Amino acid sequence: MDIVYTIWLRSMKRYIRSKSRIVGSIAMPLFLLVFLGFGLNSVVSTTTLGQQYVLFLVPGMVAMSVLFTSVFSGIQIIWDKQFGFLKETLVAPVSRLEIMFGQTVGGASTAVFQGILLMVFAVFLGLRVTSPLHFLIALGFMILVGIAFTAFGIAIASRMEDMTGFSLISNFVVFPLFGLSGALFPINSIPAWLKPLTLIDPLTYGVEGIRYGLTGTSPINPVISAVVIAGFAVAMTIVGAWLFRKVTV
Repeated sequence: MDIVYTIWLRSMKRYIRSKSRIVGSIAMPLFLLVFLGFGLNSVVSTTTLGQQYVLFLVPGMVAMSVLFTSVFSGIQIIWDKQFGFLKETLVAPVSRLEIMFGQTVGGASTAVFQGILLMVFAVFLGLRVTSPLHFLIALGFMILVGIAFTAFGIAIASRMEDMTGFSLISNFVVFPLFGLSGALFPINSIPAWLKPLTLIDPLTYGVEGIRYGLTGTSPINPVISAVVIAGFAVAMTIVGAWLFRKVTV
């Protein structure tokens, strides 16, 4: 476990020292939350949502912050390849599985921290978490989303050699996942032909789990959301570990 802790600590130190990364990761979700939320607040029907649109957006923007930070933490693998750090790590007397777990936990931790920062800003926009238990539920779903998509990012990065290709492929996958997740619209009011695509999107269950924790309501049972996103996290961790074991430097 020492190697897992060491790699986690390295990821956290790099994150804390990179102020531009912190600001850049939270800027877009916060921008969408403020301008899209207040811009459409008087247009979107509160009867359908049961709350103001800006508050409906909060769980989706929190999930967005965790999602993008998680996936793009995988680029650290490519960075380490190019600068030789990964080679030095792989020749050390530790298993590749421990190295991958360390990278996953480190990326997920930074992603969850980003999500918590956004929640703090959302409090000033009117977010009120009903109880400490509901906050812990939201935090649990954020952790599951962070682990799942950090492992997803590592899986992609393990097969890539340059950062440009990683960014293109990640965006090609991540934006549809986010767009179909119900982060920007209620899934119980979408067209019938679109609903199956939304329900097979694993991020949908992460968004709705976070929504249940922050607002106390969700069209999907939180137990079902927890089972699906946890299963996806386990599956992606296994796939990421398998692909990382095949990395050559």
